[in-house]
Amino acid sequence: MDVTQALPLLGGISPQLFMKRHWQKKPLLVRQAVPNFKPLLSRTELFELAANEDVQTRMVMQQPGQQPGWQFKPGPFQRKALPPLKTPGWTILLQGVDLHVESVHQLMNQFRFVPDVRLDDLMISFATDGGGVGPHFDSYDVFLLQAFGCRRWRIGRQKDLSLQPDVPLKILSNFVPEEEFLLEPGDMLYLPPGYAHDGIAQGECMTYSIGFRIPNKAELVRELLQRVADDAEDQVGAALYKDPNQVAVEQPAQIPLQMLEFAKNAVQTALQDPHALARGLGEYMTEPKPNVWFDSADLTESDTDLKGRGLRLDRRSKMLFDDDHIFINGESFIASGKDAALMRCLANQRVLSSKETARLSARAFALVQGWAQAGWLHGF
Repeated sequence: MDVTQALPLLGGISPQLFMKRHWQKKPLLVRQAVPNFKPLLSRTELFELAANEDVQTRMVMQQPGQQPGWQFKPGPFQRKALPPLKTPGWTILLQGVDLHVESVHQLMNQFRFVPDVRLDDLMISFATDGGGVGPHFDSYDVFLLQAFGCRRWRIGRQKDLSLQPDVPLKILSNFVPEEEFLLEPGDMLYLPPGYAHDGIAQGECMTYSIGFRIPNKAELVRELLQRVADDAEDQVGAALYKDPNQVAVEQPAQIPLQMLEFAKNAVQTALQDPHALARGLGEYMTEPKPNVWFDSADLTESDTDLKGRGLRLDRRSKMLFDDDHIFINGESFIASGKDAALMRCLANQRVLSSKETARLSARAFALVQGWAQAGWLHGF
């Protein structure tokens, strides 16, 4: 992607300028970000997907005049379990639709001017008239693309973040909107983290939300140290603590300082590998979500025979790289030279031509052959 080229998706500015002016800074409203946009799934197809146990689905219903006024139900939902379309004020939210529908995956790829390590998923919200999830704020960036019908958005830089009590949703108690927009099909609104918003369907509507992953420090520390610990024996060995100079003590419950030093040295030694944290980060950030798996049993010999063919990553596969490694679906591999360049091309473009595949070394080709057998990529 040429990040200096102006895009209709971003209102006629380049990805480079968008990231500088708006990303994690201020909202952006784009009229006709995707001109003449039509929903990528019909209502019937969306409801069929909502019944799929592999899709994370939720329902939110407003109950005017009742306490707590909101009802939340986890899916999946068979069609008969959904309220009638004439019933106002209900919404179903389908998470990670990009994992299940190729056209939705391709739409999400238009936002790859943001690093893949941050791109999370595309959620589809279907609502009847007046439906919504209440005024709230997200901890992550989001693009809200209107796919069908209209939705009225009220947004504001909320200072009071107190939430309504006894409600199964995180709904702001004292939402104070500063701006209001009516989005029609093809219109899009970008909101940075923490920007309060409330979207209300004007008649039946469908909204696509492109969301971004935003790991926190505690999460990374827990995951990275666990991965370092898993490799600790190879790195630090199994040396036993020794204390031949230990003196007799009058306070037997006190931990000896030399044992603390022994422990500190063990941790420091484990972290001395210059690739340990980078390797752990890449593996963690490409780890498939719990509801994602690859069924290699359904693959035929023609699916896994890559001779003379190009390569295409499965839409569920996550592939990243750093200066020394290639990461795919929670695994890491050392790569250098021509193979590294080709693997990075595969990660960036998500495809390799047959000519590029033919340039892989025997070792690298055997590696991607194994990925094909696992269903992580496919030949074409």
